[in-house]
Amino acid sequence: RGAGVRAVLTAPGRAHEGGLAALLAAGGRIADGVEGARGADAWGGHIDLVVDGITGIGGRGGLRPDAAELVRSFAATGAPLIAVDLPSGVEADTGEVLGEAVRADATVTFGTYKPGLLIDPAAERAGALYLVDIGLGPELPGVPELEVLQYADVAALLPVPAAESDKYRRGVVGIVAGSARYPGAAVLAVSGALRGGAGAVRYVGPGAGAVIARHPETLVHAGPPSKAGRVQAWVVGPGLGDGAEAAEAVRGVLAADVAVLVDADGLRLLDAGAVRERTAPTVLTPHAGEAAALLGVPREEVEAGRLAAVRELAARYRATVLLKGSTTLIATDDPDTPVRVNPTGTSWLATAGSGDVLSGLTGSLLAAGLAPRDAASAGAHLHGLAARHASDGSPVAAQDVAEAIPAAWRDVRA
Repeated sequence: RGAGVRAVLTAPGRAHEGGLAALLAAGGRIADGVEGARGADAWGGHIDLVVDGITGIGGRGGLRPDAAELVRSFAATGAPLIAVDLPSGVEADTGEVLGEAVRADATVTFGTYKPGLLIDPAAERAGALYLVDIGLGPELPGVPELEVLQYADVAALLPVPAAESDKYRRGVVGIVAGSARYPGAAVLAVSGALRGGAGAVRYVGPGAGAVIARHPETLVHAGPPSKAGRVQAWVVGPGLGDGAEAAEAVRGVLAADVAVLVDADGLRLLDAGAVRERTAPTVLTPHAGEAAALLGVPREEVEAGRLAAVRELAARYRATVLLKGSTTLIATDDPDTPVRVNPTGTSWLATAGSGDVLSGLTGSLLAAGLAPRDAASAGAHLHGLAARHASDGSPVAAQDVAEAIPAAWRDVRA
């Protein structure tokens, strides 16, 4: 097509002979390392595109110093960079970045998506993703490492009331949230549950006045949770505080024989043994800091190795874990079950109270009868879509996200 192509060899003695011959036969040229390191200046012209093919899926430990120098020199030209299969230097199997790595504008990957293209911090270096089918389907394992649900997958999970449904058949979710200091957490969690399709919401806690003022359809109770009435699932923790009453509420909810979602302050107050001993489903929804506290490791370790962290949490607590963050992951305690990656997240969700909305929304799906993994996956998917609806590229508040959940629901079902 008339493009001038130069190949910069990072390891000339190990270059593929057939590939080099094809390049030269097509009119390409080979640049040595020094010429390559000086970038466009050494070539007396402008670079329109950089193609990164330094390492493949077998690369480990980040770029070597010479390769890292080359990458920096080409990045300085401002030319767009396309990565082949994955950005060189990232860990293909885990999404970790253990040294210097390429930051691509787009990545063209082949055969199948690699975990490192879907999980941060590596995923943020991939840019726009393009998958090219090269016929690997029969060679791939029957059970993938990761799953990413699409609209049709989520639509198939969402509960839709039938003609004979009533509020109890649709699912009643109990919300134990809020405190004198954080009454808004109760309002936001209830908002997420009501817009998530719950037939009814029972609220237990000191924020009843604020909840009723915003959502008069809510059934309120002073507590304890065991006296509030029948529910199909409980959500406990958002804005709960750390007093004796809060701790007792968490213990009471964990003793219930229904699905339980634990978030925020509830994660600090839970007893690990009580969670492991439960026979009903448990969903934990920590962010990186809370996950680090549950695992007893630094937050940076969780953020750097999100896949390992979510699996370890699920195994240690015998629960379904939704690890929130730039890449939201959902794992079960079955090591043979694929971890799910949510594709709809947006940085606008980094706002106070958005996690409370997610808890209520996911709790409503649990109450409707979805399996914990499905409820967490669908909840995260809808939550991300709602944030996109609410923000449209502009700042967004948690209540805006809650109010946009029906629009996200319509998107998925359309």
